[in-house]
Amino acid sequence: MSRSGVIFLIIVARKVWRGDFDEERRGFFTSRKGHYEAVEIVGLYWHFVDLVWVFIFAFFYLW
Repeated sequence: MSRSGVIFLIIVARKVWRGDFDEERRGFFTSRKGHYEAVEIVGLYWHFVDLVWVFIFAFFYLW
């Protein structure tokens, strides 16, 4: 699960760095100018994974 998330993060980061969202380049999540929903979704996913790992680590450490 986390490997696919990291790959998705890399893909979205590359698209942001290249400016695909601002130039309306056709492709995966980049067809509308200025719509960064994909970036927000990836950020939410990353924070969810971070939160899950904090709880898993705390559970096993305190156990």
